[in-house]
Amino acid sequence: MALQPSLRPFIVAGRYDAPHTLEIFLDYVCPFSAKMALAIDSYDGKVKAIIRLQVQPWHGASTFTHEAALAVARVSPDAFWPFSLALFKQQGDYFDIPTSTLTPLQIREKLANLAASLDSKLWSGDAGAKFKDLLTLKSSPNGGVAVTDDLKYTIKFSRQNGIHVSPTVLWDGLIANEISSSWGEKEWTDFLAAKVTV
Repeated sequence: MALQPSLRPFIVAGRYDAPHTLEIFLDYVCPFSAKMALAIDSYDGKVKAIIRLQVQPWHGASTFTHEAALAVARVSPDAFWPFSLALFKQQGDYFDIPTSTLTPLQIREKLANLAASLDSKLWSGDAGAKFKDLLTLKSSPNGGVAVTDDLKYTIKFSRQNGIHVSPTVLWDGLIANEISSSWGEKEWTDFLAAKVTV
């Protein structure tokens, strides 16, 4: 499916022109999404894997984690996937109870600290300041932050394509219901071996 240019970092494996597309709709505070994100891989040159952000609004911090990923993608595109993996590994810090007493500003600061922990080759110089600037509330009372339009795009994309839960996986544009969040390397290898036709 289409991917607007500002979201090109969401291609986390394979080349942009690969003939097959694996689209994975994930929420950063969904345990099943974390399991899938930590297991995926692809056949280089034949498959591209695109991560689609799938905000689950019943998790209070979900929006903030997705805003942070979008900000990382803008500041340092090569850091998007490493940040995503780090966030999935520490997702428990952003679950409902751990964040229940934190303000939105405190949650964003915590996410800024996570981004700052990335490899200095990916996250250096003024990256932290740019990241925080992107997550600073606009001057209008309900205007969101600088990445709000990208967040709206990801939500609209999911809604128009009938994606309601995470994780959901599409193979070449169609929902692949046979894919399970419990899959490991063997299941992914078997699936890709059966589906890759070039």
